[in-house]
Amino acid sequence: MAPPEEPHSASAVEQLQRVLRVLRPVLDIVSSPVEDGAAPAWCERRGWSEFLSSLSDDELHAGEATGLESGILELGRAPEDFRRLFAEVRSVTRLPWLEAAPLSVPAEALRGVPARKREQLRTLLGALAPSAARATRIVDVGAGSGHFSRLSAELFQRRTVAVDRNPALVRNGRERSQQRSRAVGALAVDFLTADLTWEPLTLRASDLAVGLHACGELGDQLVLAAAEAGCQLALVSCCLQKIEAPERGALSRAASGFRLRKADLGLTNLTARRDGVEASLAENLRAREARLALRRLLRARGFDVRPGEEMRGVNRRRAHAGFRELAARVLESRGLAPATDAELTLHGENARTEQLSMRRFSLPRHLLSRLVELSVVFDRAALLEEHGSAVQVLQLFEAAVTPRNTLLFAEQRA
Repeated sequence: MAPPEEPHSASAVEQLQRVLRVLRPVLDIVSSPVEDGAAPAWCERRGWSEFLSSLSDDELHAGEATGLESGILELGRAPEDFRRLFAEVRSVTRLPWLEAAPLSVPAEALRGVPARKREQLRTLLGALAPSAARATRIVDVGAGSGHFSRLSAELFQRRTVAVDRNPALVRNGRERSQQRSRAVGALAVDFLTADLTWEPLTLRASDLAVGLHACGELGDQLVLAAAEAGCQLALVSCCLQKIEAPERGALSRAASGFRLRKADLGLTNLTARRDGVEASLAENLRAREARLALRRLLRARGFDVRPGEEMRGVNRRRAHAGFRELAARVLESRGLAPATDAELTLHGENARTEQLSMRRFSLPRHLLSRLVELSVVFDRAALLEEHGSAVQVLQLFEAAVTPRNTLLFAEQRA
């Protein structure tokens, strides 16, 4: 068999088709999250249960922390079809890096911007400097507080429009932009409040449209508008499950009507990395264990709660406080009696044991998360290509800066 073609040497349509060829046969894995300690049906059918159960704690941790690069595919006892599948997943999801020097930004302009966000801004600004020079206007969609918009207007000296649906963020961004404009004579940004889920986005052929972590269908709307206008586009997508409909339909003809459920799109938030954005991997695992123990506690009390429903009315970050504190808060919010020490001990210990099995059986789903993400990214890229754009899909940020690091860049062919 010939070695697989490197993804970046193919067109967006070809890359999409390659991703879908791998993804379609494993949609049963994608759509079936592991909800207890028993081997799921898809795992039993493939004969993977014994292998996954045999993973040592170190092997499991490596798989969770570094994913397809962990060496798990090189384990001699791994089933042949397991190794073959995930070797192919690794091949089709490996993206080239965009080689661009971060842009130098005045320290005063970054005051109040979180450290990780600063690195994202410097990197993206450096990557887009040549594109901004060719544009007459920059349109920042899902702009939030407008940090990127403000810096674009100042550093690129281009008229910049920032669009967000949150009036408070738009107001704050406008005030900060005006203050900076008065202080250094920079161009002020035009801030607009608009919910592009319902309101049309109109772009011009000479625009550079930007979406830094444009969530869910906002990213789709931005791609559709850019394709219609034939303008330059830079999109780093995020939170693909943030859609109104129960499933996402494909945008491109090349996807042949491929659809993904909203719940399945949520899998793309699972990124293999040693440290989470808000907490370490170990802390995130303890939080999941606390939520599992809470779910067992509520079920023992007669409540039929599905995964995720145990946190109803309570911020998910509360799970990082541990099972005891989480149970106290949730039971109080539901008007229930506090947990006894016996309940806390029983459900805490059972959850600890059960989670170890769940983590092992969940590993194949986690290893498919990037594949699901790229099925959406390449569908968007294919649509743009079908409308005459030259398209690149690249890695932009280091994982330590943000796990949402895939840049879709498009411009009209010369």
